[in-house]
Amino acid sequence: MLARDVLEHFLSNSPWVDPANTVDKIIVGDPDLDADRCTVCWIPSTRNLRRAAEMGVKLFVTHEPTFWNHNDDRPGNTPASRDKLAMITELGMTVLRLHDTWDRWDEIGIPFAWAKHLGLYGDGSGVTRGGDGYLLRCDVEPLTLGQLAGHVAAACEPFGEGIVQLTGDPEMVVSKVGAGTGCGCDLNGYYELGCDCGIVCDDGSCYWAGIQNAEDIGFGVIRVNHGTSEEAGMITLADYITRALDVTATYLPTGCVFQLVGPEANTQ
Repeated sequence: MLARDVLEHFLSNSPWVDPANTVDKIIVGDPDLDADRCTVCWIPSTRNLRRAAEMGVKLFVTHEPTFWNHNDDRPGNTPASRDKLAMITELGMTVLRLHDTWDRWDEIGIPFAWAKHLGLYGDGSGVTRGGDGYLLRCDVEPLTLGQLAGHVAAACEPFGEGIVQLTGDPEMVVSKVGAGTGCGCDLNGYYELGCDCGIVCDDGSCYWAGIQNAEDIGFGVIRVNHGTSEEAGMITLADYITRALDVTATYLPTGCVFQLVGPEANTQ
């Protein structure tokens, strides 16, 4: 199994992806690298790449971009990108991106892994799919929006985000919860699915626009970090690669990419 074989497996099993027009590709490195081992990680930050190198693993499977733009099409055009490219080359690593494929992979891809991690999926009978496969409406037993936010926070705490953002009346009773794929968590898509609240990520939502609209119409919004929302999908991706491709895939956690700092830090 070579790095390019891993890529081909995902592309050939994702009919929703145009292989000629996708970000899923070898970003840096040797397509013919022996892929007997790999790390699976949400984003190839410098820190994460070095962590993988310390493990002695040369194939780095990522979900998000390496060079800070969605298409990863400008490596080497800035001092920072040249430095990062040189670092990856020096480490002898190959970076393979699986984004468009895994975002809609049935039952274990990003939205499904997220909804299951949150305990919203159940046996799947109460789940409606929409948003071209990127969004789910999960019908659950009625609870208040505040209770749901607390439940989401508890589920996110292992990923480093034990506090989530809530917009809307915490006493509002909800039962049709929208969950989806990272930046694809479009509030309009949730409305179309008949949700009464939705979970979004920080990279794909804006307070003065969509979230304010949601508040004005009485739609509850729970907001989490992008990395937090897709970490469960990285766990399932590592498991799938190991099972389906006979490649030993090690999940490398990223988790929430920021820290919450209060005034007490000023006294330390």
